[in-house]
This record gives sequence, structure tokens and C-alpha cells, in this order.
Amino acid sequence: MEERSRFERARIISARALQIAMGAPVLTDKAGEKDPIKLARKEFEADVVPLTVRCKEPPKLED
Repeated sequence: MEERSRFERARIISARALQIAMGAPVLTDKAGEKDPIKLARKEFEADVVPLTVRCKEPPKLED
């Protein structure tokens, strides 16, 4: 799993939580959990979130 900034992590989990809340299938064991945010966090930690993050490279500084 790639290292993500806290901002990327929050965005991924919140986007996935919205999908789960709207009825998307959960890709990990629910274990009685109903909170979409907790389910999305569990998916993120298991590295099974079906989302791709594309980052632009920062501009290169010339000396």
C-alpha cells in the first residue's frame, strides 16, 4: 500500500463512505457494523478500496 497523506486518506475514506451509504457493496466483512465511515476505514486499512488516486507531480524548481 502506498503512503498517503492525511488529506488523501480522509478524502478516500469519505468518498468510499458515501458510496457505501448509497448502497454500494462492502468489500470486507461487515461484522455487524452499519456505520459507513467505519466500514470505509476498514476497507482502507485492508487495502481493498476500489478507488484510484492520481496525483500531479509538483512543479520542478530550477536552481
